[in-house]
Amino acid sequence: MELFDTATVLTRVMTTGVVMSIERSDRELPGLERLLKSQSGRAHAVLVNSRSAAVHAALAGQGIGHGDEVQLSDPSAKDRAFLAWLGITVRDGAPAGTAPVYEAVSLTPGNADRVAQLTRASTAGALVVDLTDLGFGPAAAVLTDDEQVWARAERLKIFGAYDLRTMWTQQEDAADLVPGVQFNYRLSPLVAACVRMAVNQAVRTTTVTGVAQ
Repeated sequence: MELFDTATVLTRVMTTGVVMSIERSDRELPGLERLLKSQSGRAHAVLVNSRSAAVHAALAGQGIGHGDEVQLSDPSAKDRAFLAWLGITVRDGAPAGTAPVYEAVSLTPGNADRVAQLTRASTAGALVVDLTDLGFGPAAAVLTDDEQVWARAERLKIFGAYDLRTMWTQQEDAADLVPGVQFNYRLSPLVAACVRMAVNQAVRTTTVTGVAQ
């Protein structure tokens, strides 16, 4: 990524004075959400600060937690270790004709222009998109068409979408969605802005040259 472009984005974000994800006036996180939804065709996006957080949110969004068992196709060693820490048993493979509980893809500078191709074929209830390899720090997203999955996943991270409406009054508006423990899985607007820049730049470059990176 060009240093000038990165400096421009960072200056824009810092100038606004909004660098925390709990600010109502933040535009960077919603901007990245809109981009990922548009590129993937999914109705909802949950932004978090690591791949593990996205895996956790994808499962919690489907009501899967400690003591449960899931079947996954070729999970990474890191995912296996994290799921074991969560108390979730992993079985290899999925029954014929059934969709996995989640699938995962990683965006890199070389494939960020192909979000649609990488995500639209997925049949999983939740799609984990690892954004870390774009080079701006740990970042990830959960994409889903299920509003309930989205709502539960949002509530897993401290000050999720609902909390922005209730944090000042301490009046809970969706108690049935609150998990037993909430985690600090919030993504920084600074990172979100840089990730959005990287994806947009990859798409723009391919559109202009007609050649995938």
